[in-house]
Amino acid sequence: MSGLVLRLNPALDPAAFREAYDRDGHVQIANVFESDVIEGLAQILERSTPWDLAVSTPAGREEVFTQGQLAAMSREAIAGKIQGAARRAGEGFAFVYLCYPMIAAYLAGRDPGHPLHQLTEFLNGPEFLAFGSAVSGAAGITKVDAQASYYRPGDFLSLHDDTGPTDERRVAYTLGFTRRWRPDWGGQLLFHDAAGDIVRGLAPGFNVLTLFKVPRWHSVAPVAPYAAGKRLQVVGWLRDDPVAGAPR
Repeated sequence: MSGLVLRLNPALDPAAFREAYDRDGHVQIANVFESDVIEGLAQILERSTPWDLAVSTPAGREEVFTQGQLAAMSREAIAGKIQGAARRAGEGFAFVYLCYPMIAAYLAGRDPGHPLHQLTEFLNGPEFLAFGSAVSGAAGITKVDAQASYYRPGDFLSLHDDTGPTDERRVAYTLGFTRRWRPDWGGQLLFHDAAGDIVRGLAPGFNVLTLFKVPRWHSVAPVAPYAAGKRLQVVGWLRDDPVAGAPR
């Protein structure tokens, strides 16, 4: 991503999306980046991201295995992790997908110079923070979580509402880098009501930012075994964690 300057599409007016967010609890913003920026970011995810495997534990937490760890595991052991998460999804919260933990990697100094670190900095910079706050009306946003995700055939994220352990998640977001997708390939972001009905399904898209309120019940539909596209996204939350040393 050498020489690529990250910025939001300057043609976007956050006020134009605020009404839909307040009314529906979510909003989709197309063409969030200019063409050179979205193309550069997409190529990083498609070609040069070292994907980890993320699976849920019996306690519903995330267990991440790097490529090196996966290479040291037997196929049976990896399959057991995936099958265990799939079984647990029948009773509660569970997930399986590939990920790159952008915040953790950035803080740990993993993969020095990797261009996703630049995206991590941008998402936590003043432009993106101000835009997300203006669209959502969430005041006091101080940071943005970020994780790149790649859902392969069979991968899924079961029903949950994004409530965190310390209630600092204010707005959930997804940045779409999926170039092509058929509706029968699954992988939709699904919003659910209290009766269990799907009230809205959003297909994976390219160069689209989705923001939605937290908490809200949602899931990611399993990707079909015959899906031929790459479901690529960067996801996370806009948070109002207190600044270090400041009173809450």
